[in-house]
Amino acid sequence: MTKTKVAIIGSGNIGTDLMIKIMRLSKTLEVSALVGIDPRSDGLERAARMGVAVTDNGIDGLVAMPEFADIRIVFDATSAAAHRHHDEVLQAHGKRVVDLTPAAIGPYVVPPVNGESCLDATNVNMVTCGGQATIPIVHAVNRVAKVHYGEIVASIASKSAGPGTRANIDEFTETTSQAICDIGGATRGKAIIVLNPAEPPLMMRDTVYCLCEPADPGAIRRSIEGMVAEVQAYVPGYRLKQAVQIESIGDNQPLLIPEMGQSFTGLKVTVFLEVEGAAHYLPEYAGNLDIMTSAALKTAEKIAERLPA
Repeated sequence: MTKTKVAIIGSGNIGTDLMIKIMRLSKTLEVSALVGIDPRSDGLERAARMGVAVTDNGIDGLVAMPEFADIRIVFDATSAAAHRHHDEVLQAHGKRVVDLTPAAIGPYVVPPVNGESCLDATNVNMVTCGGQATIPIVHAVNRVAKVHYGEIVASIASKSAGPGTRANIDEFTETTSQAICDIGGATRGKAIIVLNPAEPPLMMRDTVYCLCEPADPGAIRRSIEGMVAEVQAYVPGYRLKQAVQIESIGDNQPLLIPEMGQSFTGLKVTVFLEVEGAAHYLPEYAGNLDIMTSAALKTAEKIAERLPA
């Protein structure tokens, strides 16, 4: 079977991990080019050793490469600001784009939630690493009981956050918060990211808080556990760190959500997650990279299936 040729813009942690993941795991995609701006980056040097065409001249260098004509899907693993220009160039050349930045030009995609609904879009957005880890859980609660408020806290090892991630902190919170509503189904969403400098580095941890309508606690737990299994199908290191906690909030002590200007009763659902990376590029603690690149790979393979021959 002929593989669909792809390019990756961004030779940092995310782009390099994605390149190696595609080369090792994908039966339908082939990495034709890795694009960067630093000729001394480890990603470009590694790609060259592995036989992948490289350029350190950014998007202009990619367009000038002889391989560009046959490339059908381009992943962007740079920054939200850079992606806006990249997308303009790529759309002009008729390329399909999988955006791993928080630019959110195209529709949000979280594979187990809406992975089949946006495959014809010319640009799809993978939200953020925290969004890929937590939005499935918010959705799992919401499909049982309406979620009024969803809050997530993503804690990642500082060593796993490269320059692109650090440049996107503001966009991370804004994009993830919006996707908690648009994809997760919450009326209001809030996202927090913590770069943990601990040594040795800690694995990615995520906490999800949902305030929802009263419902059967057992049904909520089963929905969450089923969603965890769906994510594990493409991110094996994704798991519940402990049992789902559900607390009843009664009329005698309603919970005030200042951002919404009102108090609520119902159920407070708390979920603690851990994401262990597959160590394709960085060590196991970098689960934030693994879940992002795994989601992007799964989405691109689905897009490739629908491309005309």
